[in-house]
Amino acid sequence: MTPALEDPMRFADDHLIPLVDAGLGNSAYLVDLGDGRALAVDACRDLRALRAAAERRGLTVAYAADTHLHADFLSGAVQLAHDDGAQVLASAAGRRAFPHVPLADGDETDLGGLTLRALATPGHTDEHLSFLLLDGDHALGVFTGGSLIVNSAARTDLLGAERAEELARAQYRSLRRLAALPDATAVWPTHGAGSFCSAAEGAERTSTVGAQKRTNPLLAAPDEDTFVRRLLAGLGSYPDYFDRLAEANRRGPAVLSAAPLLPGLTPAQVKSLLAEGGYVVDVRPAAEYAAGHIPGALSVPLRDQFATWLGWLLPDTAPLVFITGEGQDLSEIVWQAYKIGYERLAGRLRGGMAAWPADGNRQATTAFVTAERAGQRPYVDVRQEAEFAAGHVPGAVHIELGGLADRAADAPDGPVVACGHGERAMTAASLLERAGRTDLAVLRGGPDDYAAATGRRLVEGTGR
Repeated sequence: MTPALEDPMRFADDHLIPLVDAGLGNSAYLVDLGDGRALAVDACRDLRALRAAAERRGLTVAYAADTHLHADFLSGAVQLAHDDGAQVLASAAGRRAFPHVPLADGDETDLGGLTLRALATPGHTDEHLSFLLLDGDHALGVFTGGSLIVNSAARTDLLGAERAEELARAQYRSLRRLAALPDATAVWPTHGAGSFCSAAEGAERTSTVGAQKRTNPLLAAPDEDTFVRRLLAGLGSYPDYFDRLAEANRRGPAVLSAAPLLPGLTPAQVKSLLAEGGYVVDVRPAAEYAAGHIPGALSVPLRDQFATWLGWLLPDTAPLVFITGEGQDLSEIVWQAYKIGYERLAGRLRGGMAAWPADGNRQATTAFVTAERAGQRPYVDVRQEAEFAAGHVPGAVHIELGGLADRAADAPDGPVVACGHGERAMTAASLLERAGRTDLAVLRGGPDDYAAATGRRLVEGTGR
């Protein structure tokens, strides 16, 4: 054993490259095996960052391991097998319908000096594996996927609410198994802060077994029942597209022969697509959407969380037309859509929003106001329940953005719609406008700004 491999932290510094997707709250990993080959763990279909990291080190991906059938993104393993000849390593219990090495508990893969051992850790999913990376008998780290994550554990309700408790009990046993590894073993989870697969807030995305035994409140649970109560109590809503992707990953995403494109469309072509059941998605900043947009367009500003809201609010079966702003990265739109299985991208309005009225078409506007100008309007808060409970405007009507399309009638007349900064609120306003509401405004800011402007103190709790 070399000194570099004796210390898990030094190994990580020298050989492990985390690839963080801030929008989905996930980490993939590229492991430099030291001989020009690499192991990829939980790589998503958007392989741009992984490719760049591999190219910098002159690596070819020889192995692509998936800890579970992901619900929040399409796996990149099939593409890596096609492009690099990577051997796909995954759970035999997942019944994947494409070539892979089916692994059961205790199975080992020789990586050429290092060994990857599969550990059955069900809970987040039935077929979940963790992968223990070994140098001889020495544990370097464990890729825990959606099992043990930093100061938490991943949600157990993705296979249906009726199975959430059963899987939470399996998660309890899985975390206890991982906690039995040596304290110095590095913990390399897939899900992290910002993931709707349920992760605690915080900046740390990796840890050690010993640190988690000291700080993870779920590992501190005195018994199984307490663990289950704590885990289930922390489950919030999750995007609708999660219900589709596990099966898509079991079948295997289609191999892409080239980077997808976003062709330019004329206003006439856009109108034709709308008439055929398509959607217009306006990815410009909220202020630009407010100043003028195509009636009925959905505002989803292009940012890290773009894929989440695209997949939560729109079907994957209808053609999508995008309205883009100057300088926006078209490839970012395409890859964020493709990594969650949205491939019916018809194109973008050529010439941007200015081309729409120039062609004689009507555009709509939305009031985007500061807290001082919000007046006495009813306040609609579209943040997640945990955010709302942490502090909200007294008397606010709470309707999560993800459920707003079905609850538009619950919004009061003439509201100011608000979130934390304004992006989600503008999306909410566009949904309400699609439902026929034109009597609204969007708050430029969040509850703290509103409280400061009105002299009202925020209150905590859900009010239930």
